[in-house]
Amino acid sequence: MTLATATNEHLANVSNTLIYSAMAVYTLAFFAYIAEWIFGSRSKVSRTAAALTAGPKTAAPAVTVKSAGGTAVLERPQVVTRSATGSRDVPDGPGAHGGDAQGDLYGRIAVSLTVVAWAVATAGVVARALSVQRAPWGNMYEFSITFSTVAVTVYLAFLLAKKNIRWLGLPLVATVLLDLGLAVTVLYTASDQLVPALHSYWLYIHVSTAILCGAIFYVGAVGTLMYLFKDSYENKLATGGRPGRFATSVLERLPSAASLDKFSYRVNAAVFPLWTFTIIAGAIWAGDAWGRYWGWDPKETWAFITWVAYACYLHARATAGWKGRKAAYIALIAFACFLFNYYGVNIFVSGKHSYAGV
Repeated sequence: MTLATATNEHLANVSNTLIYSAMAVYTLAFFAYIAEWIFGSRSKVSRTAAALTAGPKTAAPAVTVKSAGGTAVLERPQVVTRSATGSRDVPDGPGAHGGDAQGDLYGRIAVSLTVVAWAVATAGVVARALSVQRAPWGNMYEFSITFSTVAVTVYLAFLLAKKNIRWLGLPLVATVLLDLGLAVTVLYTASDQLVPALHSYWLYIHVSTAILCGAIFYVGAVGTLMYLFKDSYENKLATGGRPGRFATSVLERLPSAASLDKFSYRVNAAVFPLWTFTIIAGAIWAGDAWGRYWGWDPKETWAFITWVAYACYLHARATAGWKGRKAAYIALIAFACFLFNYYGVNIFVSGKHSYAGV
């Protein structure tokens, strides 16, 4: 065994250890997020219900002026989001912590643990890249550990930009743990070199954008799913229904259905052009590697189906009568197409994109 081979094997082992360590820290973050939801105060979660059952609309709150050391300070009124003319006007909930200091503390701990786990996982991905001396995207194991890391990166970037999406932390960490669990048990592939067709700079362009698109599509899909739950909850309240205690405790803390719908739409709309570029880059790479730009390979076909599904979603959002729940269902179908293109095609369908087993 040469020194280079021994070094690569050592780096591969280091990568595996780091990924397992990241999973352990993500698990701690998962429980911290649960504590945030459980121990956060429920004293303020009735604001949305009150807004829905208040009856006739009242005048908007006026801007108040406080005098602070001779300086006039304007206090902005509570912002109410609106999805469309004539729709429900519902304020956003207080967040996952429920508006309570204790819940907020657990949430901050959860985010801190998420950052630590993300850093460890990133180091694991880098170690894997060093062990194979290439981009760590040559098989499903490498794609999965990179995908989960990028998904958390997107979440942390939103938090860094002061976006109130800490409600995303619990489902995100739960699915990241599932993704990493599948990666290290079912999808694991030992370090190896790429087949000749993959030796191209287009690997860095095409696959990196595919990973980024998938991570952002995932964030949009979670927002869409939460929108459907919150919209059903608001509809039930608006028609005089009484949701259960658990549903009230959870859903009253989320942003309003209108805010969730807007968030999901903006995320999906922002990444759609990049997904278009991903498909075009893949076609150019196919022309270099196989001498043809498009051959309706299963991976190519499902990438195109995913593009069509998201195009239909964006079109539905701009079409009267298809906004809201109908468009949301299309968005979830589009993300399901993306997942099948990744898991289903890679595992169950043979094609030119089948490399290194999985």
